[in-house]
Amino acid sequence: MVLSLPTLRRAGLVLAVAAFALAGLARADDPPQPRGEGAAPAGQQKGGRGGTAAPGSPSAAEQHRLPGDSTTKQSLDLPGRTLNFTATAGSIRVFDDKGEPLADIATTSYELDSQDHATRPVTFLFNGGPGASSAWLQFGAVGPWRLPLDGERLSPSASPEVKPNAETWLDFTDLVFIDPVGTGYSRVIASGEDARKRFYSVDGDVDSIALVIRRWLEKHNRLTSPKYVAGESYGGIRGPKVVRQLQLKHGVGVRGLILVSPLLDFREFTGTSLLQYVATLPSYVAVAREAKGPVTRADLADVEAYARGEFLADLVKGEADKEATNRLADKVAGLTGIDQVVSRRLAGRFDVGEFRRELDRKNGMVTGRYDASVRGFDPYPDSSSSRFGDPSGDALQAPLTSAAVDVLTRKLNWRPDGSYEVLNGAVEHNWDFGGGINPPQSLSELRQILATDAKLNVLVAHGLFDLATPYFGTQRALDQLPAFATSRVKFVVYPGGHMFYSRDGSRQAFRGEVEALIRE
Repeated sequence: MVLSLPTLRRAGLVLAVAAFALAGLARADDPPQPRGEGAAPAGQQKGGRGGTAAPGSPSAAEQHRLPGDSTTKQSLDLPGRTLNFTATAGSIRVFDDKGEPLADIATTSYELDSQDHATRPVTFLFNGGPGASSAWLQFGAVGPWRLPLDGERLSPSASPEVKPNAETWLDFTDLVFIDPVGTGYSRVIASGEDARKRFYSVDGDVDSIALVIRRWLEKHNRLTSPKYVAGESYGGIRGPKVVRQLQLKHGVGVRGLILVSPLLDFREFTGTSLLQYVATLPSYVAVAREAKGPVTRADLADVEAYARGEFLADLVKGEADKEATNRLADKVAGLTGIDQVVSRRLAGRFDVGEFRRELDRKNGMVTGRYDASVRGFDPYPDSSSSRFGDPSGDALQAPLTSAAVDVLTRKLNWRPDGSYEVLNGAVEHNWDFGGGINPPQSLSELRQILATDAKLNVLVAHGLFDLATPYFGTQRALDQLPAFATSRVKFVVYPGGHMFYSRDGSRQAFRGEVEALIRE
């Protein structure tokens, strides 16, 4: 999942990353033993959240801490095979450079039994947001159990029961799912807002995830294992930066990087860049054509050529050139089926929200943002302003949250207090994007990690109907990589949206690509 662009604009992109964001995360150790049953729950200690604890009462860190790890033996019956594996649900505690506890970061790992850990691959996975837990990847595509995430059929009241996942990656790699601070059950345990600010920033977030990966490897005696990193959505910013941090700061080499529906560069989505219209046009047309029958990327070759050619040329000429503007607007109307009058009024420049509302406005329907092939009712069809949610994403949060809690507590016997945050809006709202006037991007780190390690390979996967992180925007960015890198970066596009793995065929094909990468 990825943050909304209005939120990015609200962030201003002018805040500098706090100077202590990197220096403050000094080390991580195993969490202490579980607190006694008599410990007061968070928020109920004398003196309030930020007050001084009464003599003899637990410290703030002890009151907020996560319980000790739970390790269980599991067996999964799948078509043609049975997987016996060890599951560990728990956390890694992060300390500052003075040895004071800052946060407990939750991890869920699955390790196949009877394997040589020295040669057995292990993959670390996280989602995006910022503010999304790893449940989307774990229960949507990769883990031992899967919750159907088909936006056409799923509703908030749908059963959250998970099923054995025939497409789990556990056959060929062990799996470690990481929930960044503020997501899942991961939490800040230090008092005061300074600790939280350390983690709610681009660099502080990357530093903490890289640290957790290193500590998990030490804790589970896996430093010699082949290592892979996978990130979804905002994970496209995290992924290359985490790999670079592991290379330089933690002495950990990574064999492969897997990016799922990634955002690599915010600069073309800042509201004024013409490239945002180039990035979205092929997905707009894919949605329009998919309503008439199945669509593959090959079916969009004409649109991609137009987007990077005549379309871009007419955009650059500007609205002062009426002939170019009308030509562009009429072409977009013809490709998408949107009324020509509307397209001319908008000069053929549809932002995502406008397209989602205008495509099927005559029927009072809006498209999804995460998957624009999914449509839902506009709750205010007569309003002059857009006041609708996302029919392809909103319905998923309730069943996914319940599924994650059920698996952790019932199957894995790990029962933290507090609420499980599958998508925490407060994290996104308070995120420090840093970098002064420069929006965050990870293309610089992608170039660096490919240049540093000639054996590192990258797999990038997208969905055709994703309007949150349009596939053609990533294609344009990857096209700018130097020649030495292009042979080690594979780009694949599947029918589907941001979570294209909700479609059986796309999930199966993607698994095949990941297996080929890891077994290479």
